[in-house]
Amino acid sequence: MSTQTDLHTIELPVQGMTCASCVQRVEDALVELDGVRAAEVNLATNRASIQVDAEVHASELVEAIESAGYEVPTTTSTLTVQGMTCATCVSRVADALEDVEGVVAAEVNLATSRATVTHPPGSVDAAALRTAVEDAGYEVVESTDGESRAEAERTMREQERTSLKRQLIIAASATIPLFLLDMGTMWIPPFEAWVMDLVSEQALHIVFFALASIVQFGPGLRFYKKGWPALKAGAPDMNTLVMLGASAAYGYSVVATFLPNVLPEGTAHIYFEAAAVIITLILVGKYLEAIAKGRTSAAMQQLLELQARTARVVRNGVEEEIPVEDVMPGDTVVVRPGEKIPVDGTILRGASYIDESMITGEPVPAEKSAGDEVVGGTINKTGSFRFEATRVGADTVLSQIIDMVEAAQASKVPIQDLADRVVRYFVPAVMAVAAVTFGVWMLVGPAPALSMALVAAVSVLIIACPCAMGLATPTSIMVGSGKGAQMGVLFREGKALQQLREVQTVALDKTGTLTKGMPELTDLTTDGDESDVLRLVAALEQSSEHPIAEAIVRAAKERTLSLPDPEDFEAEPGMGVSGTVEGRSVQVGADRYMEQLGYSLDAWADTASTWADAGKTPLFAAVDGRVVAVLAVADTIKDSSPEAIRALHDRGLRVAMITGDNEHTAQAIARELGIDTVIAEVMPDEKVDAIKRLQEDGPVAFVGDGINDAPALAQADVGIAIGTGTDIAIESADIILVSGDVRGVANAYALSTATLRNIKQNLFWAFIYNTLLLPVAAGALYPVFGVLLNPMFAAGAMGLSSLFVLGNALRLRGFTPPLDVGSDVDLPDAEPQREPVTA
Repeated sequence: MSTQTDLHTIELPVQGMTCASCVQRVEDALVELDGVRAAEVNLATNRASIQVDAEVHASELVEAIESAGYEVPTTTSTLTVQGMTCATCVSRVADALEDVEGVVAAEVNLATSRATVTHPPGSVDAAALRTAVEDAGYEVVESTDGESRAEAERTMREQERTSLKRQLIIAASATIPLFLLDMGTMWIPPFEAWVMDLVSEQALHIVFFALASIVQFGPGLRFYKKGWPALKAGAPDMNTLVMLGASAAYGYSVVATFLPNVLPEGTAHIYFEAAAVIITLILVGKYLEAIAKGRTSAAMQQLLELQARTARVVRNGVEEEIPVEDVMPGDTVVVRPGEKIPVDGTILRGASYIDESMITGEPVPAEKSAGDEVVGGTINKTGSFRFEATRVGADTVLSQIIDMVEAAQASKVPIQDLADRVVRYFVPAVMAVAAVTFGVWMLVGPAPALSMALVAAVSVLIIACPCAMGLATPTSIMVGSGKGAQMGVLFREGKALQQLREVQTVALDKTGTLTKGMPELTDLTTDGDESDVLRLVAALEQSSEHPIAEAIVRAAKERTLSLPDPEDFEAEPGMGVSGTVEGRSVQVGADRYMEQLGYSLDAWADTASTWADAGKTPLFAAVDGRVVAVLAVADTIKDSSPEAIRALHDRGLRVAMITGDNEHTAQAIARELGIDTVIAEVMPDEKVDAIKRLQEDGPVAFVGDGINDAPALAQADVGIAIGTGTDIAIESADIILVSGDVRGVANAYALSTATLRNIKQNLFWAFIYNTLLLPVAAGALYPVFGVLLNPMFAAGAMGLSSLFVLGNALRLRGFTPPLDVGSDVDLPDAEPQREPVTA
């Protein structure tokens, strides 16, 4: 039963309450929870004050409020944690952070050394989080003045590599002569005779003791500093296992050297070389692991290097170079040839060609002039220009890309839950197995039983360190999401990498996704001079603001036709336009408009019908009382769309198109692209219902422009936003295709498949390693083959398991996307496609 001192109060903000009834619903939902003693909800402040027992967690309260139909707004705090070495460390830090009052959830990533804490705004003090980490036995790395978190983390990793290298050199300097002396006297009789002529056996053992002590209490001290507090706290980790294994071998050898009479006869063997080699080999593994971890973040480093360090701005009429952090919105920034553009903005004066490949994937520099937008991090190639800064600091496209990649790399995927559950109990189980192993060998083992029991128990402790299991998932996510960023595919969360692989249907919006999103004049048939007819029609249409009129005018200007101003312009909505151009009567419009004017369309009917069946909009033009031409305007398919749809089909995915366009046009485009299912004539809010219908047959990914399609993006199992760099902040999407190329969907799916396969490989080898080698270490092979694993080999195998996982994850750096998004390609004639089905 809880006492009054066990109770504490948690304050939570609540959104969505509108009346006293809402207050009562929230209070009822809270007090129904076990451990909640009282709840007071204030409608004016939108806050709930809950008195709870010590064991009640904030996440339970948040879940209760949300189940009642209301929302608890949350934010995240990120900490860089130093000193974690295995999956048990991760679990320990996460538990410590979640125990902080007000914390809803905590995710800790071993590969990035980062902890992400979710909590209501203002409910958690940063100092409390830091204290929780430090009390768990780890350190929080703080950024110094002018240093970003990423720079602080790089500094931390570099310091860790330097420290490991220094400790490894010290350990190796003592271990190598110890190992050579011990093994040499054991296996090379002439060498043994020569050494014994120089010193006595006891003196040699004292030399071994001195060398092993240097390793044990020099470089080996790092395992004691972490392992002993973890053991005392009841949460033993990798350091604990190494500490116990090395200490057992070292301690036994000390007794055998200085107090041999206290041991049973025939068991006074020394294992100084095993104690030293264990620590040295593990340091080798940790050092190589630190180097490999640095390579997993190579893509992140490349993104950071894209950022400009300084900017040249005009202030008070004078150009001055300032740190990019000091650029303010509205500043005039000067860019010269070959320089990086420091922030996002709009060109005021000048023109140039800019390499935007990091955003668009297009290798050809883009031509830019006054009024065009530029993106920070891209490279100015030829000209000089001035632009107005519009987005600076964290608001720039590049900063948002970096934030997304960091968030994805630090997040967890559902498949990792299995490893997390196993690791929580793994180390205590290993210690229990080691104890049982020692006992069994003492009871039934051959002479000298004590020595063999010690060797088997130490081997069990060393070989079963859970480092590989802790690295199996986050390293793959880290490399995979970084590779995605290089490809222009941004994963908001690591789980999107897994969920995309599981989808069965890819649904795509039509306008702006499969099509260019801008009507174009595609066909023109006339019984007169084509250029003259187009000139007259475009001259009349330039007074209209209709998108079809803009397409006709644009086509005329592309042919450099001069367009006179029309007179007597009139527009009939839904019908057409009329007026006088250079003294000639001109009418342009739909068939019903021509028929209303009394014109016969018999000569043009077949052509217009053919174009309409192809999804185009036919228009007729009359000049001086006679129909002289039929035109077709259409939102044309992107050059990349056919290849993208074929690639999705090749991967066994069903492809659907959801559009607000009319059924006739939608079916024509679907036939041309080979789309399986068409859902047409839907409003933006109806797209959610369309996604739900598709989800009845399995998980669905929806691809849209990220603005009108936000509800559908949120409803889909995976939302993929297509757009230029300015669209990457769309909150409703799980994945952003920065280049705006729909072929990126197939590339994202292929990367998701490769990453998930890589994770499964890592988890398989991490688990199978322990499953197979733990019995070997315990001595399972001894009764049949007479083989007992030496603890030195156990230490080497443990290090190799982590390096194997890291090396396998690094293979993702060589992933090649199946489609080239950098440029459009000439496609062969399409194969006969399946007939689309209307849903």
